Amino acid sequence: MGEVAKQIRGKLTAAFAPTSLDVVDDSDKHQGHAGHREEGESHFTVRIVSQAFAGVSRIDRQRKVNRVLAEELAGPVHALSIKASAPGEE
Repeated sequence: MGEVAKQIRGKLTAAFAPTSLDVVDDSDKHQGHAGHREEGESHFTVRIVSQAFAGVSRIDRQRKVNRVLAEELAGPVHALSIKASAPGEE
């Protein structure tokens, strides 16, 4: 796991205390696309399950995650796919 992925994992864990969290570097699938970097860690998929998302709309869940990862999204991360759910919704 690269440094950016570790940062993403750490920040999401601290913010949401997830019961499940997957951070997948999809950068290799985006060679030749905008934002791709040879060293990778530019495109990610995050799957997160947390009680913090109970009763929260899909768009507000994504906004919460985006706020926590604002620094990464302003820097090395070009694209982030978010699959956020509450326990029992997976």
